Amino acid sequence: MAELVTVAKTTELGAGQAKAVQVKGQTIALFNIGGTYYAIEDTCTHQGGPLSEGEVEGTAVTCPWHGAKFDVTSGKVLSPPAPDGVKSYKVHLQGDEIQLEIA
Repeated sequence: MAELVTVAKTTELGAGQAKAVQVKGQTIALFNIGGTYYAIEDTCTHQGGPLSEGEVEGTAVTCPWHGAKFDVTSGKVLSPPAPDGVKSYKVHLQGDEIQLEIA
């Protein structure tokens, strides 16, 4: 059963920003896209680059290591060299707390 875990406050993540959060041994990239929050695995499937440190344009993040692109809304890979997408997490807002559904 999924558990809701508070990972940040909305004041910690301005529009267009991203940050890495640690949840139960997992590193998750949290994004604020125009006031809507998204969360995906932080590790690029190509060679492990930190997606939370990538450049965000629209709803796409570019891995800072080799340029693979991912959709932050779904985790789908948008361009090589990444072979696969990453896991996405459902985000909930509870007041000013950002919570993730973790299975």
